[in-house]
Amino acid sequence: MSTSITRPRPWIKNAQAVGIAGAPGEVLASPPSGMRPTRRSSDVGLTEYRRKRRFAVTSEPSGDEKRRRKRSRTLAFVVQKHRATRLHYDFRLEWNGVLWSWAVPKGPSLDPSIKRLAMQTEDHPLEYARFEGIIPEGEYGGGTVMIWDTGTWTPDGADVEAAFAKGELKFQLAGAKLRGSWVLVRTRSSGPTAGRPAWLLIKHRDGFASVEDIATAQPRSVVSRRTLAEIAWHEGGNVEKAARGDPPAEIRRLLANPELVARPKRGKPAVWKSHRP
Repeated sequence: MSTSITRPRPWIKNAQAVGIAGAPGEVLASPPSGMRPTRRSSDVGLTEYRRKRRFAVTSEPSGDEKRRRKRSRTLAFVVQKHRATRLHYDFRLEWNGVLWSWAVPKGPSLDPSIKRLAMQTEDHPLEYARFEGIIPEGEYGGGTVMIWDTGTWTPDGADVEAAFAKGELKFQLAGAKLRGSWVLVRTRSSGPTAGRPAWLLIKHRDGFASVEDIATAQPRSVVSRRTLAEIAWHEGGNVEKAARGDPPAEIRRLLANPELVARPKRGKPAVWKSHRP
């Protein structure tokens, strides 16, 4: 029989500014016994992550051992909508003290007939699952980051490491937007992505499958209810650049009804004009 625990709603940069500080906890189901990873230090797995970032400049978490959360009986997942040079969705699964990470250019699809390219990237620290805000321009991944979906995941098999090594990782998601059965399948890289591990993110046929374009239908953050443009405006980012990652219909609605945009209570002035590509 599975148990449940209460986990606080994820922290967001400037949480008080968007009115969600102190939000009630959420009840999350724990995975079956025997599916937790073996405990080890994640310092080695975060070497590349740290090498690419200047933590005196960016507010992204460093993954400091002292700040890592205590071991939980659940495994977290997060999908972060990221308007950097181009819009993409970062799909992350907690394992062995880090977040396994993939960049999904077009975002997850609920349609089992659609296979989404997912490029494997460096492991991220667990704290990154709570990061929503701005990465300064000129830094690695500079742009606006949104927590598009979050929840827990459960591997379908007992030997997750073997499934990952084989290149066929099957799992269940329990998020606000993504639920049910999924699979990540590794493929052979070719073209400009050659040398980088390429996978396909595929939704299995079940009661949560749909032909709805979930990225367009539900474009806002699951924790702050903000668009990318609103996050950039609130936290001193490039609003014009961020808005190009939001559905045009959503931006038109906000422009026609400015009262729908929650005004920031604090933060750096937003950048409304940019000559960056």
